[in-house]
Amino acid sequence: MKIVVLVKEVPDTYGDRKLSLETGLADRSASERVLDEIGERALEVALSYADATPGTEVQVVSMAAEESAATIRKGLAMGAASALQVVDPALAGADLGVTARVLAAAVTRAGFDLVITGNLSTDGSGGVLPAMLAEHLGVPQATALSAVTITESGVSGTRATDAGTAQVSAALPAVISITEALPDARFPNFKGIMAAKKKPFETVSLEDLGVDVAPASAPQSILTQVSEKPPRGAGITIVDEGDAGEKLAAYLIENRLA
Repeated sequence: MKIVVLVKEVPDTYGDRKLSLETGLADRSASERVLDEIGERALEVALSYADATPGTEVQVVSMAAEESAATIRKGLAMGAASALQVVDPALAGADLGVTARVLAAAVTRAGFDLVITGNLSTDGSGGVLPAMLAEHLGVPQATALSAVTITESGVSGTRATDAGTAQVSAALPAVISITEALPDARFPNFKGIMAAKKKPFETVSLEDLGVDVAPASAPQSILTQVSEKPPRGAGITIVDEGDAGEKLAAYLIENRLA
């Protein structure tokens, strides 16, 4: 079986997150860049199955800038057999529609029986990419799974709903996405880190994938304006002189907060 796991380099959630006022895009130099935790959990699902099922191949796929290769290589250190990275200047600021098309082409190039992703990234938080990917690939989807069971012919799992839980399943090939309810990812050990340097790492462009993302042929969302976040006000201090409740109520009403 061939399992493809989508991974993504994102700004560290513990660091500053800023938009570039020149480009309107995320300023990825404002904080440390790391492999998205939800992607690591998705990779752990694949690696756990591979550990128990000889003959299973796990490959990580990502769409990122060229300098992200070192971060993506962590997936190889964790245990993936190979990696494929899509690098192209035309993809800077790509919206979800373009991203889904490009990743679908990359996954098709890699070949797959099962694609595993996180339910949403920590930087974009779109939450729709897995479904869009499945649509492009023409395969069934099982999204937002909090438990996963993989077999040679299908995949099943549990999805939390407002009314409780639902059991879902799909025949392979398929796309699934997982939530943070799945186990934490393993840490790369020294042996894995050294082995990662020799594992196949393919870098491809849009031309290699045969994908055209020019606005004329691939309409997409475009950011037209960005401005600095306004400074936070000092706020109002209410001193309790026996009438603090009345003052607080008056403040809430005046600012239409009540």
